[in-house]
Amino acid sequence: MRLLHTMLRVGNLDKSLAFYTEVMGMKLLRKEDYPGGRFTLAFVGYGEEAAHTVLELTHNWDTAAYDIGTAYGHIAIEVDDAAAACDAVRAKGGKVTREAGPMMHGTTVIAFIEDPDGYKVELIQKKSA
Repeated sequence: MRLLHTMLRVGNLDKSLAFYTEVMGMKLLRKEDYPGGRFTLAFVGYGEEAAHTVLELTHNWDTAAYDIGTAYGHIAIEVDDAAAACDAVRAKGGKVTREAGPMMHGTTVIAFIEDPDGYKVELIQKKSA
């Protein structure tokens, strides 16, 4: 068994695709419209689906926004340098909600950013060898 994908419902697919591809550096792997169901699925990730876990962005054509709720936490992405990643996200118009620094009660360097729908993305700095 392996984890295939995480699905996020998004209000504006174009904004979400721009965020995950242009700001976060993922690739659009595939996208398909389902006119009968009035939705579009777009899969993005850092590698092909056959070997990597990816994100499924689901856009229901008649829904402009979602209540994220209190159960959702975040997506985590490993980066070489969390502060530099925050700078890069900010330079591309992304929103940094927690600057890079040690996590509370620990030493792992983390930061948080937010996608256009308000979903949190944690940036975890790769530990030095």
